[in-house]
Amino acid sequence: MTITFIDFLNNLISMPNFLIITILISGVMFVNGGTDAPNSIATCISTRCLSPKKALSMAVIFDFLGIMVMTFLNSTVAETIFNIVNFGENTHYALIALGSALVSIVIWSVVAWFFGIPTSESHSLIAGLSGAAIALQHGISGINFSEWKKVLYGLILVNILGFISGLLITKLIEKICKNMDRRKTNKFFNKLQILSAASMAFMHGAQDGQKFIGVFLLGTMLATGNKTAFIIPVWLAVYCAILMALGAIIGGRKIIKTVGMKMVKLEKYQGSSADIASSLCLLGSSVLGIPLSTTHIKTTAIMGVGAAKGLSRVNWKVAKNMILTWIFTFPGCGLIGYFSTLLFIKIF
Repeated sequence: MTITFIDFLNNLISMPNFLIITILISGVMFVNGGTDAPNSIATCISTRCLSPKKALSMAVIFDFLGIMVMTFLNSTVAETIFNIVNFGENTHYALIALGSALVSIVIWSVVAWFFGIPTSESHSLIAGLSGAAIALQHGISGINFSEWKKVLYGLILVNILGFISGLLITKLIEKICKNMDRRKTNKFFNKLQILSAASMAFMHGAQDGQKFIGVFLLGTMLATGNKTAFIIPVWLAVYCAILMALGAIIGGRKIIKTVGMKMVKLEKYQGSSADIASSLCLLGSSVLGIPLSTTHIKTTAIMGVGAAKGLSRVNWKVAKNMILTWIFTFPGCGLIGYFSTLLFIKIF
């Protein structure tokens, strides 16, 4: 399926339902940029390698590159999201369900942002879509379990790897640098921290950008009835990148404080370890088409880095609050999507 930018503008003018869906998706993209800012830049800020202003600028650039490069090299994550639910043949109700799912994501994400807890828009997106599909189809027939199992792989396997890889990379660096001059190694890790944070920003764009491109194309298909080949237009990738960048610039500082400074105190080599571990896990999941939470993988990697010095080095109270948020995201956001769909169907 493809749509030119001119067609997109014409559809916005001629189809009010498409305009509403576009506004909602744009809102979700913007919120994602604000709440997922720590994924790429919190560590390099907490280790004082970059100022918040410079780190945000770097995140904007590499998020953009991640969206553009990975989307056109391997778009399997976008296709997974595009196919994860079936809203049925009634276009009117399907658009209501999609809109309800997007409303649930915004509500859930904004509440978590207000309390400074880095929730996952990836999980919220999947939960909201699933809850809306169940409400519309009156059961689980609207869920594509062949795609949903990829989500479970990401939850069970990759996040464990995030913790383990963060711990092991930290241990390896400590062993290699054990007898080296700390002043010299700090200079090296100051540069490595910036490079690894840039790679994390790139992979954040590669993963989260694709997810919202996928749901945008789903909305386009439902609104226009265009069910041709799955093709991602360049302008859409650019549009997504700009919205996520604006969200990061405006709303990212509060989440940065929670992830980069409260959960565990990081040195430069530890921040580098967390970013390298997260980037590698995200790269593998992107190649395999697994929609992974960038917030989740970065946070577990930071926990693994802290645990390398002993479990007492991790602020488990903060970690516990975030883990509980992740656990409740699927039923919480799913229920909001479910009841929003039922409510909006009655109203509209």
